[in-house]
Amino acid sequence: MIELLDVEKKYGTKVAVRKLNLNIRAGELFAFLGPNGAGKTTTIKMICGLLFPSAGTVRVGGFDMKHSGDEARKLISYVPDQPFLYEKLTGREFLQFTADLYGMEPDAARRRMDTVIELFHLHDFADTLTERYSHGMRQRTVFAAAILHEPKLLIADEPTVGLDPKSIRELKVLLRKLAKGGTTVFLSTHTLDIAEELADRVGVIHDGELIACDTVEGLRRKADTDGTLEDVFMKITDEAAGGTDGSARLAEATA
Repeated sequence: MIELLDVEKKYGTKVAVRKLNLNIRAGELFAFLGPNGAGKTTTIKMICGLLFPSAGTVRVGGFDMKHSGDEARKLISYVPDQPFLYEKLTGREFLQFTADLYGMEPDAARRRMDTVIELFHLHDFADTLTERYSHGMRQRTVFAAAILHEPKLLIADEPTVGLDPKSIRELKVLLRKLAKGGTTVFLSTHTLDIAEELADRVGVIHDGELIACDTVEGLRRKADTDGTLEDVFMKITDEAAGGTDGSARLAEATA
């Protein structure tokens, strides 16, 4: 579903992402981890078509983002870490706006809107202006809009920020359900216990390079630890930060 081939992104002389190769299949729940400034957001923006790579190829659903971006974007929903809503619209109007953007047939859009309002428990505030929403209400509304057109790829950046424990639990169930139904879920998060619980595979980016990519168990073996994903993550990134030998060893292990 996602193919990154020798992808690089430069901002002037700064290399934000270098020689990134990644293949994520349909229906996979993939967790993308890395320290702040590692290149996660830049990578996400290239997958979404918000940025073009300086070199290499990005494909989504077989479509090259540079040459067939409009077709690729029809397959994608992106939930950023800071949920954006048009504050002079109600939640229901925002959902209708989203349905119109994706060209959904009116009757199908209404049925689907009812479904996501029920799913995310939006009834109490769906007809209130979004300028009055709390962060958690915004996050739930943005997620409802994101899955309204039943995308083939859902990209979520720090999706649990601002959610209460019950909403987090429901979101985790939803993400697994989407993946089981064939939707590819690309999850970027600093909440490592959620990544450990949900992800089919985990990729770790450090200083613009993908230094590890495997199942959690595979990463434990390669990091030579039976600890949590947090323990694995800290060992892998510490080794990568320690110099060329550590990075080369990890790159060889994950090849």
